[in-house]
Amino acid sequence: MKKHRALHLYDYHVWANNKFFERLKELPKDIYDREIQSVFPSIAETLVHTYTGDTIWLGVMRENSMDEIQASIAQAQKKIKDKGLEEMEKLFRDLSEEYQIFLNNESDLDKEISPQHPQFGRLDTHLSELVQHVVNHGTYHRGNLTAMIHQQGYSSVPTDYVFYLYEISSTK
Repeated sequence: MKKHRALHLYDYHVWANNKFFERLKELPKDIYDREIQSVFPSIAETLVHTYTGDTIWLGVMRENSMDEIQASIAQAQKKIKDKGLEEMEKLFRDLSEEYQIFLNNESDLDKEISPQHPQFGRLDTHLSELVQHVVNHGTYHRGNLTAMIHQQGYSSVPTDYVFYLYEISSTK
């Protein structure tokens, strides 16, 4: 049976995040939290934002209440406060495992869900569309990371979706 597209896309998201962590560990340690003029004040803050967003969306996909999601944000912020690169990598890995357990146990990844946002109201969508959003959000911020790494005088790492496809097709 062919893997659902949402699962495939989420695998890409994890792959791309891992590529960034591998690259960041190769670079001088001080670039991680060095303040620079960019979309976010540092690489560390970009990762904090991405992690927090991924946490929020997992709660939305689980159809948690807004109170539960708010509590998960507070818990995530406590977890990530002042974390170094290796600690953030572990937190991302742990969160991706939570996602994969949830997604692999979901019988209908195309089911309709209707999250209610306090500011934007109700959204009638599908679970798979929210997975696509998480992947798009991550891709956008990996672009920020690439620019921030280049701005500090280093090369980044290619994480385009097509590179993922080539890599997984070469391992078959």
